[in-house]
Amino acid sequence: MHVFYTPDLNFEENVYVLNEEESRHCSKVLRLKIGDRIHLVDGIGGFYLGEIIEDHPKRTKLTIVSKEKDFNKVAFHLHIAIAPTKNIDRIEWFLEKATEIGIQEVTPVICEHSERKDVKTERLEKIMVSAMKQSLKAYLPKLNKPQTFKSLISSVGSDVHKYIAHCIPTEKREIADSFKREEKYLILIGPEGDFSEKEVQIALENGFVPITLGKSRLRTETAALQACFEINYLNR
Repeated sequence: MHVFYTPDLNFEENVYVLNEEESRHCSKVLRLKIGDRIHLVDGIGGFYLGEIIEDHPKRTKLTIVSKEKDFNKVAFHLHIAIAPTKNIDRIEWFLEKATEIGIQEVTPVICEHSERKDVKTERLEKIMVSAMKQSLKAYLPKLNKPQTFKSLISSVGSDVHKYIAHCIPTEKREIADSFKREEKYLILIGPEGDFSEKEVQIALENGFVPITLGKSRLRTETAALQACFEINYLNR
């Protein structure tokens, strides 16, 4: 069944009109008609079943047949701060796959060795919306504006389990070694040139635990996805 993103849908509503873009997609592209049913997600946990009662190409009207709050809500919060890659396609790939697997928050972090320092979040958000619909999720991950490494480090709350994945040959731990279920987690993933020694030192001084994501040398986006998978797996 087709899924539509409806962030302005109030949970108390029993009738809803798709915006012009979604109406056109519903009526002209998918050619859905009166009586056809679609799923709606609001990005904050609301999952709805709607039935078309007016198939207008600019304002398709639906009656809400059923609704559910906190659809497939998880008991943990995963925040990955990732240095934008030189090739933005790789970050787009990560955001798509991480949204499908399960992530709650992403922050592009600008580091000393970052090759890309500007990120246009509008396109990235569209990719995440598409992945949310594709994977039948009702929560849209929060995509923050880019932050510098230092500003991110200083803004982390005391109730967060903090990890940094770096390539400098020092002692590191597996995530599972210090893991607690159903908590808040922040994982720092560096750029292609890795974090600088100074950045690693700052992170350690601020309570970040150095971790390994395996014996292979991973690309930035692959490392981030591996971390995402591990947290989801350990919370299963």
